[in-house]
Amino acid sequence: MLEEKILKTIKKYNLIQNDDKIVIGVSGGPDSMCLLDCLYCLKDDLKIELVVAHVNHMIRAEAEEETKYVNEYCQKHEIPCYIKYEDINKLAKEQKRSSEEVGRKVRYEFFDEIAKKTGANKIATAHNANDNAETVLMNILRGSGTSGLKGIEIKTEKYIRPLRECERHEIEEYCKLKDLNPKIDKTNFENIYTRNKIRNELIPYLKNNFNPNIIQGLNRLSDLAKQDDEYFSKIVKNEYETLKIGENEKEIILDLKKFNTLPKVIKARLLLYTINKLIKSAQGIEKTNIEDIIKLCQNNIGNKYLMPNKNIKVYVKKGEIFFLKQ
Repeated sequence: MLEEKILKTIKKYNLIQNDDKIVIGVSGGPDSMCLLDCLYCLKDDLKIELVVAHVNHMIRAEAEEETKYVNEYCQKHEIPCYIKYEDINKLAKEQKRSSEEVGRKVRYEFFDEIAKKTGANKIATAHNANDNAETVLMNILRGSGTSGLKGIEIKTEKYIRPLRECERHEIEEYCKLKDLNPKIDKTNFENIYTRNKIRNELIPYLKNNFNPNIIQGLNRLSDLAKQDDEYFSKIVKNEYETLKIGENEKEIILDLKKFNTLPKVIKARLLLYTINKLIKSAQGIEKTNIEDIIKLCQNNIGNKYLMPNKNIKVYVKKGEIFFLKQ
C-alpha cells in the first residue's frame, strides 16, 4: 500500500511529529488528493491535525469544479478548508512575469498565510518522484550547478513533501483504488511550458530509448547530490566563521587573505553562503558573477566594486572583503 510507503518516508526523514498541525496544499489533482487522503487515513496513527489550502487560479473553466470538489471532500471528512481566488493571468500581465511563476508565488504565500492563521507548524505539498526527476533534468538543461541536481528536497524548513519517493503511476493507482476521482488539469498535456515538454516528450523518449528506470536513476542522482551538498555546507559554514571579521544587518566583512587560500569550489560556495546570509537570497546570481568576485579578490583591486544583483555590493579594501546590503 502507498500509505505504508509514505509512512516509511515520513519516519526516514522525520517529516512529522506527534501533535503537528499541517496545512496541505490541494489543487484537486491526483497528487494532492492522494496526499490529502493518505494523511487523513494516517492522522490518528500520526496524531496530527490537518488543514487544507486551495487556490483557484481562475485560468480554466474547470477551476470552479475543482474548487467545489476539494471543498466537498473536506466537508465530508471534517477538515477545515481555506480557499483563495486569484486571477493569475491578470496578475502575471501586470507584473510582466509568467503565469507559472506568479501562480507558484501566490500559492506559497497563501500556504504561509493559512499556516500562520491556523497555528500550523508544517506545510505539505504533493511533489512526487516524477516531479523531482523533471526538476533535475530541467536544471541540467539550464546549465545549473551541482546544487541544481538536488532537485526538490523532501524537507525545507516547515515545508514537507511526503510523496517525494512515490512515482506518479503509484499515485494514480492509489486514486483508482480509493475511488477518489481527482480532477485532471488538461494543461499538463499541453507542451507550452518547459516542464511539460520534459514530462510529456523528453522523459518518455529517454525511457523508451535509453533507460526504462530513468525516474529512479534521476532520483538517485538527486539524493547523492543532496548528500554532497550537505557535506560541503558544513565545511562552508565552518570556513565562514573562521573568515568572518564583522557581521550585522547591513554588512558582512571577511578576511581577504584567508579567503584567497581556499580551493575555488569552497570560495564559490562561501560567496553564495555569505550573500544569502546578508540579503536572504542568492536568486539571480550566476556563475559568472561569482567568478568575477573571486577574480576581484585574487587581484586585490581596491578601487572597484561588483554588484552581483541590485541588492548587494561587493568590494575589497585593506585586506578585507566587504558585502554591503543595498
